[in-house]
Amino acid sequence: MTRLVTDAYRRISHLIPELAKFGVVGATGAVIDLGGTGALHGAGVGPLQAKAIAVCVATVVAYLGSRFWTFRHRENQPLLREASLFAVLNVIGLLIAEAVIGLTVYGLGARGPLAYNAASVVGTGLGTIFRYLSYKRWVFLRPPVPNGSVVTVPVPRSSPGAGAEAPIRSVDN
Repeated sequence: MTRLVTDAYRRISHLIPELAKFGVVGATGAVIDLGGTGALHGAGVGPLQAKAIAVCVATVVAYLGSRFWTFRHRENQPLLREASLFAVLNVIGLLIAEAVIGLTVYGLGARGPLAYNAASVVGTGLGTIFRYLSYKRWVFLRPPVPNGSVVTVPVPRSSPGAGAEAPIRSVDN
């Protein structure tokens, strides 16, 4: 069991700083979203308008934090394309969260506060996982590897040549 945990940690340890930054940016966005909604609604703005304004501000802050801090080591695309993809993926992440809440409340008929809050946490978690993986795949890309250059990747211990690094040459497509 210890070896499984050690191997799993070794495989994902390089993601920990990026995940931590992603969490800080996401938490900041959540504070802006929830706090902004409450403050705006308390100041007399309608509930839907307050939520819409707060979500827009939180999305802008999350985009800037992601682009210039969390994923700054990745390839930047043209600003309009990158920001548009970011916004679309945020909407999909929101729809994932809303689907879990809708399934819980309307599909399962669980309307109590505990069920709602649990569904909200699960939905937000699933949406967050989707956004993190999507940002890395479509928005904040890995820098290109120059043709002919050699990149080394660790070879898992369970394979022949355990503990070695295998060179991979980039190829022209």
